[in-house]
Amino acid sequence: MSQLQGRPYRAVLTGAAGGIGQSLAFALAPQCSAMLLVGREIGKLNALSQVLRLRHPQMTVALVVADLASDAGRAAVLQESQNLKGGINLLINNAGLSDFHGFGGQPAKRIEALISTNLLSPMLLCQKFLPMLQAQEQAQIINIGSVFGDIGYPGFAAYCASKSGLRGFTQALRRELSDSPVRVRYFAPRATRTSINDAAVNAMNDALKTPSDSPEVVAMAFMSFLGSRQNERILGWPERLYVIINRLRHQITDKAIGQQLATIKRYLPH
Repeated sequence: MSQLQGRPYRAVLTGAAGGIGQSLAFALAPQCSAMLLVGREIGKLNALSQVLRLRHPQMTVALVVADLASDAGRAAVLQESQNLKGGINLLINNAGLSDFHGFGGQPAKRIEALISTNLLSPMLLCQKFLPMLQAQEQAQIINIGSVFGDIGYPGFAAYCASKSGLRGFTQALRRELSDSPVRVRYFAPRATRTSINDAAVNAMNDALKTPSDSPEVVAMAFMSFLGSRQNERILGWPERLYVIINRLRHQITDKAIGQQLATIKRYLPH
């Protein structure tokens, strides 16, 4: 098997400095000939890139410190990608922001940041990368969503809106590009034990006995999804069941979550 066949991906990974992002980078590296790590924290990106280079000396590792909410940041990512031999054939939009807050008292700036980071930025990054991706024999865009993209949940109204929008965008773009070399896919973890969750969320999840995954489990599931023919994957059981029920009979989900509301409100910032 040639190096190209053994390492078919030349990937851009946003949010690479986060818990899920780092685990995705480690899981994906054995199948990559090049990887561009994108994030805001230079120290974490440098540390991650050093480990990847030691473990995979045959893989080209580059990094960009960028604010993807700005056009300049997105342009910097595209420019660095153009320096990678062969061009990018895998774009993973993993960068994300969460905020557990009662919607009535949630600062407008925070809502704007959620929509910008989780929805608008990946949309605009996809647009910038389309010419490069469409020039490949085969290419993929994978948008990292959330089970909350399907199930609206108290305390996460703006976050749910952003992830629901990302899922809708992914579906529409997949259909728009169905006659092109670019597959557009959606991967939705459930609750995951990372620093994106603050103390209130962790306490609420403990009180509700909410199932959660480690970033390493999420990354293993992502690699299984990457090699499959599925267009969407939602992690966890009973979460997948709740999604099906919510799509078909949302009243059942309304009642189930309503029974949790008193507990949620004990931990909910207003």
